[in-house]
Amino acid sequence: MENSKIAESVRQMFSDYLKENRCRRTPERFAILEAVYSINGCFDIDELLKHMEDNRKFRVSRATVYNTISLLINANLVVHHQFGADSKYEKCFGAEKSHMICTKCGKVTEIGNLNIKDNITTNIKKFHLTHYSLYLYGLCNKCHQALKRRKARMNKDK
Repeated sequence: MENSKIAESVRQMFSDYLKENRCRRTPERFAILEAVYSINGCFDIDELLKHMEDNRKFRVSRATVYNTISLLINANLVVHHQFGADSKYEKCFGAEKSHMICTKCGKVTEIGNLNIKDNITTNIKKFHLTHYSLYLYGLCNKCHQALKRRKARMNKDK
């Protein structure tokens, strides 16, 4: 995990969530939590499994990962993103990010904090924001340049 305070907070929040919902607190679930919070950016289940095998030397079943990710989403520790046909996950405690998604090639680029949280909490009273997701759709530079070249060729051929 990135920093020991976040790691401690997240672990305690997950432990409390499991206890409140009468779920077992297993080493596998906490290993998955630690792996999720050690990954920077979005990941899919296959990437998480590979990360756990390669970096954590810890093997868990695909079913355990899916079930634990579901628990982490319900505990507000992980957010689920749907980028077109791709299903991705991302830690959300202590990390507000926005995503730019190319509508042509599907490339997803993360962008840093845009101070959206501050704007929301300043402008909306009686609302306590825990995390947010912002998706910006358009064309990445590569696809935009290709489109411009294609248009230029079409205009030249006329």
